[in-house]
Amino acid sequence: MNYLGVLEATAVALVLRPYSTRLSNEIVAAPKVDGFDTGFVCAHRGWNELRRDDRGRLWEHYVLNEMSARVPITSLQYWRNKQGHEIDFIWQPRGKAPIAIECKWTAKDFSPSHFQIFAKSYPKASCIVVTDDASPAFTRDYAGLQIDFMALDKLIERLTSQAPGPFAAH
Repeated sequence: MNYLGVLEATAVALVLRPYSTRLSNEIVAAPKVDGFDTGFVCAHRGWNELRRDDRGRLWEHYVLNEMSARVPITSLQYWRNKQGHEIDFIWQPRGKAPIAIECKWTAKDFSPSHFQIFAKSYPKASCIVVTDDASPAFTRDYAGLQIDFMALDKLIERLTSQAPGPFAAH
């Protein structure tokens, strides 16, 4: 943990804490660690060529970098339950419902199952898929669960419009 604290303090790593309201099936202690730079991540993993399977993980990392530059990083978390269902990012503006964010390289790679499970515990949450091919933005209904699909710039606009203080959009 000391090494992780140093990496976080020097902005070499971004550490996300789990989002939880202490439900018995949620992960509450394990942080999720991302490197500060996608090039660094590729070099560390020995990736010399970009494979299709790598795009999703690198896209998630890129989205995290963009969000952390524009909204308070302390407000960003992730969600995972003990059954292995995970939401990439949870952002909760003070006094408002959480915003659950999944990163998918393409909208066709998306399955609503993780959002559906999350929404059972957090029915007031907004659900967003940030993807490179959602321009213009659109909304899909999955058995009563509304999920917004949008490009990264629209996600940033939405988050900064709800961010407090110096992060708020002008």
